[in-house]
Amino acid sequence: MGKILDMEKAILVGVCLQPSEYDKKSSSLDELARVTDTAGLEVVGKFIQKRQKPDKAFYIGKGFLAEALTEVYDEVPGLVIFDNELSPSQGRNIEKEFELEAIDRTEVILNIFHNHARTREAQLQVKLAELQYQLPRLKRLWSHLDREKGQAAGSSGTGRGMGEKQIEIDKRIIRREIAKVKAELKKVFLHKETQSKHRQKVKKVCLVGYTNAGKSTLFNRLTDAGVLVEDKLFATLTTTTRKLALSKGRDMILSDTVGFISNLPHHLVASFRATLKDVVDADLLLHVVDSADELFPNYIDEVQKVLEQIEADQIPQLMVLNKADAADRTKMMLYVKANENSILISAKNGENIEEFLQRVDDTLHSADRYELLFPHTEQKSVNLLHKIGQIESTEYLDEGIKITAIINQEDLHEFERFIK
Repeated sequence: MGKILDMEKAILVGVCLQPSEYDKKSSSLDELARVTDTAGLEVVGKFIQKRQKPDKAFYIGKGFLAEALTEVYDEVPGLVIFDNELSPSQGRNIEKEFELEAIDRTEVILNIFHNHARTREAQLQVKLAELQYQLPRLKRLWSHLDREKGQAAGSSGTGRGMGEKQIEIDKRIIRREIAKVKAELKKVFLHKETQSKHRQKVKKVCLVGYTNAGKSTLFNRLTDAGVLVEDKLFATLTTTTRKLALSKGRDMILSDTVGFISNLPHHLVASFRATLKDVVDADLLLHVVDSADELFPNYIDEVQKVLEQIEADQIPQLMVLNKADAADRTKMMLYVKANENSILISAKNGENIEEFLQRVDDTLHSADRYELLFPHTEQKSVNLLHKIGQIESTEYLDEGIKITAIINQEDLHEFERFIK
């Protein structure tokens, strides 16, 4: 009798198709290890095979996988997790040959999303992604059942299994369920659009970035919102929005969004269309980067890829190099010098936050100082100026109220007739 497998232990495997990209693949596997840890699983081994192309039957070489499992034999892992997306047939072949469960990066991410979804919106989006992932894999699920029934009955395995008859029925059920979830998400999307129209006069700013870059820490620093901050991937799944007052007399709407990650499947991005609407509608994107991570340029590229997918890559960006307290300061200062649309901060200890807010304000609003004289009968206009301008001084004269204020260019038309 074989050993009882531990389903909470896993080995990670990846395929490197270009010798020059081995370090990149190694970093990707390290990231997968963090994803796996977030999912509550223990990684007992990491293996990379150099190949010219993936194996059609197993994705990785069958002999290579057998050797990898021999290396960790005493750990009895019950899972093998692939850094690349497996086809349904490859998953079936591995499970049949090695008698352990084979899953891929997408499935682990979906599991994390499922466990972290707290709001109705997030739950619907995760459900849609899960259903779309399951649809082409039904045969694999049903082949498990047929195998178990055949073993229980001592069957020779010939004939058409129950699973084969059920697949088309199940596909219809899943397609109906997908349509139902999409309809519910459409209502969420329309509701968000209505909310967005109500806020059109207020500038919208959105935090984006690679997962675990410190977006939620920065959001809390700016708004005292108390958003969950964990050293885990995908701690934030639902967009949190708060109003934030800026120095030029204007408020902005600040949103914290789900973190991005490399090799994020397109259908997963599409499923989170309602959440990512805040990104698409933003006037400014604050691209938060973990500057203490040596691979941060790669992560910037990965975020840009997702922004292109959702057609948000043309929105103005400010590169926010976070975690200055842990970064190579000399290297980062050189980066900032070479990239003028960037700023080095620490959301954790508050370093450079005031300068950062000023940069945001300057990007969003072009404003100048004006002297205005309001007749005493124009109290309504005075009240408006107090609401949307930054008052520097007020003097009450016989001929009216003299006010010096900083006014945004977009609001100037309201007060032009009072400018001295």
